Amino acid sequence: MDCNVTVADQTIDVTAGKAIDQITNVYIWDMDETLILLKSLLNGTYAKTFNGLKDVQKGVEIGRMWEKHILQICDDLFFYEQIENYNKPFLDALSKYDDGRDLSDYDFNQDGFTLHDGPNKRKLAYRHRVISNKYKQGLHNFLDQEVINLWNDLYDMTDEYTDRWLSSARAFLEQCSVEKEDSTPCLASVSGISDTSNAKFQNINVLVTSGSLIPSLVKCLLFRLDNLLTHGNVYSSWEVGKLQCFQWIKERFSSPNVRFCVIGDGWEECEAAQTMQWPFVQIDLRPGSSHRFPGLTPRTIGYYFSVVYGSPDAENDDKS
Repeated sequence: MDCNVTVADQTIDVTAGKAIDQITNVYIWDMDETLILLKSLLNGTYAKTFNGLKDVQKGVEIGRMWEKHILQICDDLFFYEQIENYNKPFLDALSKYDDGRDLSDYDFNQDGFTLHDGPNKRKLAYRHRVISNKYKQGLHNFLDQEVINLWNDLYDMTDEYTDRWLSSARAFLEQCSVEKEDSTPCLASVSGISDTSNAKFQNINVLVTSGSLIPSLVKCLLFRLDNLLTHGNVYSSWEVGKLQCFQWIKERFSSPNVRFCVIGDGWEECEAAQTMQWPFVQIDLRPGSSHRFPGLTPRTIGYYFSVVYGSPDAENDDKS
């Protein structure tokens, strides 16, 4: 299976003879070894792609420091010791059990949360509500300055070691968060060439990670992605698989003028994207690859869009 190109007979549904009013582009991102590097630091695979030019042990040590930060914040701020065995695919999965109770004086250590029965679904929903609120506020409101300084230093060290992978991926994600008028998504053009369509593009970033939900949310916070990925757009495929998550996302953003693109490094998201007939961009750790950070460009993503969906202008020409 070739996971660098996915082709499908999908086109944009537009009214005959009229320009497109708005197209929504939903970018579905993997996390590890895509937007961030962690597993490949811990097991040395990232450094080994440089054939001796990177210190493997330094990468492992950096990865271990990130693990420590992630687990500490999970336990201290996000109830992870209590809810580790109750992973859900997204934070609102139990929202129907939340009765809206004021939690300002609620004692989460004394509420008897142990078993996953009806009353405890409500207690888990309470915890998810608190996690959502903390995510929206950001870690700077909960960590002291010494910890923030350590976190910032680790981010900068990691970014330098990885030749700006973290900051480049974040900048790219930021491009894919901007609404555009007059041309394409975040990408100069879906066809890789400048458009003249008067379409308005709305761009939405969604994360679908194979990791469990709470550590994945903490990673978003620590790797400075939380203002680009809302808590409601973070999915864990840990139990349900990526295809199920993709199906939920398609139902959620269902509309004739919605287009989807999956960006990740794994076979599961590749196969799920092919099943959904969505373009898939496979991230490649190897230095010099155009499918890595830094390296991946809006123009490259634009070509993947055009292979599956065509150009908005071409679509209008065909239907006029």
